Amino acid sequence: VQLQASGGGLVQPGGSLRLSCVVSPSIFSIDRMAWYRQAPGKQRELVAVVNSGGVINYVDSVKGRFTVPRDNAKNTVYLQMNSLKPEDTAVYYCLVNGLYYSGTYYGSDYWGQGTQVTVSS
Repeated sequence: VQLQASGGGLVQPGGSLRLSCVVSPSIFSIDRMAWYRQAPGKQRELVAVVNSGGVINYVDSVKGRFTVPRDNAKNTVYLQMNSLKPEDTAVYYCLVNGLYYSGTYYGSDYWGQGTQVTVSS
């Protein structure tokens, strides 16, 4: 299982970015998928989590601004970030906990490599 995160960059306050997390081999049968972020000098923070039933929970600080759409055909889960604030500046990571594929269960935690988001004027 491999995760490839991308889409970070520099954006002004109030702007939008969409992060991508491509999951290999497939996102079709994931137990749990999450986006985390880590700001300088701070602990890694859970931003959003999607369970196997498709229910999505968000940390309070991003509710109403962030969503987690997915494209099964592209094996990609996104983090759509709107109305960005300077305090959203962080390295963002995607995580998959458990995945079924071709009769095999992959039960470990799998992390993407992180993508930097900087919100600044």
